[in-house]
Amino acid sequence: MTTAQTLLETLKYILPAIIVLIATSVIVKKFLVNETERKRMSIFKEGMDTTLRLRLQAYERLALYMERIHPRVLVPRVYVTGMTVRELQTELLQAIRMEYEHNLSQQIYVSAQVWKTVQSVKEQEMAMINQVASLLAPEASAKELHQRIIDFIISNENDLPVEVALEVINNEAKLVLSHQG
Repeated sequence: MTTAQTLLETLKYILPAIIVLIATSVIVKKFLVNETERKRMSIFKEGMDTTLRLRLQAYERLALYMERIHPRVLVPRVYVTGMTVRELQTELLQAIRMEYEHNLSQQIYVSAQVWKTVQSVKEQEMAMINQVASLLAPEASAKELHQRIIDFIISNENDLPVEVALEVINNEAKLVLSHQG
């Protein structure tokens, strides 16, 4: 046998092996790429589900915060018979601040508009309490402050800031839910 015949004989076995190796490599690579993409999409979807849950929990917590600082809920919860105007005022303001601080982390899950609304409501509620309290003697009975705040709520023709904020929170939560289907 000559060298050329030996080379041809060798190529007869090597060439099909190389072709099979290349074909197998391409098929395996395509499979791995598809599998990797499928897993990445699965992880992305799980992440989106988690994000949606966290966002909805944030809206729930902020709605609860708004309900808890609503004067009709806050004043009876904090008021204790025998308090002075100054004591009730201090307790009301402290309760609003503590509730707010407890919910600070929720701002990363909601829009800037919702968070600014929450901050604004906190400030407006505190200003209303301070304004009503400033009309009374600091050592007067807290019952007077309690009554004046209730009168303020009843006489206010416009929606209270808390009610407006609840509507903003509700609308955004519904918008987020409608974009998740």
